[in-house]
Amino acid sequence: MICFFALVAIQGVYAQEDSEYPVLSSTPWDHSPVTVYIDEVNVPEHYSPTYSEQVKMAMEYWENGGNGHLGYDPEFKLVDAESDADVYIMWVENLEKNSGAGNGVAGFTRPHEVNGKYVQVDIVLEVGDYQGYAWRQYGDANMREVAKHELGHALGLGHSTDRRDIMYPTYDQKDNINPILVEKTKPFIYVVVIACISLIFFSGINWLRYRGKRRSLENKLFGGKNGRS
Repeated sequence: MICFFALVAIQGVYAQEDSEYPVLSSTPWDHSPVTVYIDEVNVPEHYSPTYSEQVKMAMEYWENGGNGHLGYDPEFKLVDAESDADVYIMWVENLEKNSGAGNGVAGFTRPHEVNGKYVQVDIVLEVGDYQGYAWRQYGDANMREVAKHELGHALGLGHSTDRRDIMYPTYDQKDNINPILVEKTKPFIYVVVIACISLIFFSGINWLRYRGKRRSLENKLFGGKNGRS
């Protein structure tokens, strides 16, 4: 049995809280830890190396209790091979373009289930989406929130109707900072910072030299006394 769950990136939608939390499976895995392979090899053009760190932070979020609606304590373990993984995580440039997903879908989870237990889960995340006619890269905070949501599905949770919940099927944009642009401009930022520190340092040295010369001149002219009245 194969299921499909998607997170839609839409802002400004409100709903009331569920009286009973939607759980797809209270014990989706028959073993622990759940092994995870993060595919950083087959990546799209605008993939940022910082995205894998966001996935790891999302894993820690659930290991530390998550949204409080899991009936068990999950544990993840990263593996180096897809063949050893229970959960396979990959990226595409844009889900609408690459997989024909609906408008605004930022990620989806596809659990493969046998006899009521997950045997494998595929998670696909996109690196950006169209806003109007312009394509925009996701920032790290956005990627982290999407990864949290999709991992929630991989742990057996369904969609919540509480907008404050990470399992709500839409999310608010957390940032608009392009991580690739930040990565590319880091050397220039470092140069500017070093230049500013150097300027402050040498300005301080020149001020100390000036103060020393002034005191020496005052001592010569006024015999060590301040001649200002």
